[in-house]
Amino acid sequence: MTTSPSIKKKNSAFSVVLFIELWERFGYYGMQSILALFLSQHMKFSDYDANLLIAAFGTMTYAAPALGGWIGDKILGNQRAMLFGSIILALGYLLLASAMHYTGGIYITMAIISTGNGLFKPNAATLVRRIYEDNDSQLDIAFTLYYMAVNVGSTVSMLLCPYLKDHYGWDAAFIACFVGLVLGIINYSLTKKRLTPYVSQKDQLPIPKFVSSCIFLGIIASVTLITVILTFPVVAKWCVVGAVILVLGLWIQMYVKMDFAYRSGLKIVYLLTFEGMLYFVFYQQMSTSLTFFALRNVDLSFSIGSYHLFDWSPGQFQALNPIWIMILSPLLAKLYASLGRKQKDFSIATKFITGFFFVSIGFFVWWAACFYSSTPYVSSWVMVSGYFFLSLGELLTSGLGLAVIARYVPSSMNGFMTGSYLMASGTAMYLGGVVANIAARPDMNHFSPDKTLVIYQGLFLNLVCLAGITFVILMLFLPLLHKWNKKYKQDMLALK
Repeated sequence: MTTSPSIKKKNSAFSVVLFIELWERFGYYGMQSILALFLSQHMKFSDYDANLLIAAFGTMTYAAPALGGWIGDKILGNQRAMLFGSIILALGYLLLASAMHYTGGIYITMAIISTGNGLFKPNAATLVRRIYEDNDSQLDIAFTLYYMAVNVGSTVSMLLCPYLKDHYGWDAAFIACFVGLVLGIINYSLTKKRLTPYVSQKDQLPIPKFVSSCIFLGIIASVTLITVILTFPVVAKWCVVGAVILVLGLWIQMYVKMDFAYRSGLKIVYLLTFEGMLYFVFYQQMSTSLTFFALRNVDLSFSIGSYHLFDWSPGQFQALNPIWIMILSPLLAKLYASLGRKQKDFSIATKFITGFFFVSIGFFVWWAACFYSSTPYVSSWVMVSGYFFLSLGELLTSGLGLAVIARYVPSSMNGFMTGSYLMASGTAMYLGGVVANIAARPDMNHFSPDKTLVIYQGLFLNLVCLAGITFVILMLFLPLLHKWNKKYKQDMLALK
């Protein structure tokens, strides 16, 4: 079957966003793969403090896009905001390599990275939506493949950065994150003309000097505020509470002002965003409790029978997530396309709920491995299987979160709604850090492996129960979601 010139043009434009997103994820996840170990081993943070700092950083990194999406929609244009964000991120990784010898510098550079992500993340997703906004099936496929392809960057960096840390030092790993994003910016500069037919009017207008000054001052203010939040855990806690209230308030205001025809779709977005938010409580375990679990209670060697294959560093186990994403994404995209042609595709709500079932299975695997292990160290293959189910759950929840927004929210509000979705996710990541602290004890580094195994077993059992309860509750909401979806389709037909 041949591809139409229009689709080829769209795919070409899509590749521009895809590759800069790939390199941006290379930098971010390379840093994340070693962050918990860096705070624990180099900066001498306790597990408790490291978990909360990483959680607060994740919250700010995912909350900042709420404002960054609005700036892209209303002031800079999505394409320009994406570029500015990538430059700020690159600066943050470079400074992280040079500021790693004193605690205050770590807080500032993490704040810079959060600010850059706030501009980059929602606007890149909005550009994908603009390219495929006239075709729902292509949009779902594009976001699934987008989710897969960006994991190429994160896989390489999650394998590379722990290796660089082990052999050349922490600063070498952070510099690699900077170099990767610079390569992404160069590639974007060479290919950005392909995006021209799909950018907003804001991108085509020059930026007034006054607006440029305001944006610059806003970036400085954002970095200052986030630094304060990261430095003081009590402030972070109250900011999370404030973020929840703010998002709920903005959602209510948006719902009241929205045309009646879009309200059923908005209700779907709100409920599925809440479901996606819950997923990030589990997702946060990868960079916190699961990394510490790999450090203390996982056999780092991979073997088949008596044949030794290779060894991994504790931080490299996080790469299992993007590896499984890359393997599973094309299979799911092919399944969606096949079911779509037969008019038998599952609803997005069903996919979300199924995702939580697999999340519960993933943590059950880790709990069972701890419970039945005859030694203090579980097999590295247990991590492989646990990450399989957690990653499959991610593709069915977080992987389709942006597609939900693109399908049900008017294009004029896409950037804002994408930002608020990420803010909700960031809030859940903070809660994930609090949950991870179930397995945080004073002086964990001095505990014997036998004791830490029991501690992690208790955490994983709690997570299995939480995921299972969530799955049951979401199943009860499924008929209501189907009703709203039917009403939305009828209203959209009436508008046409």
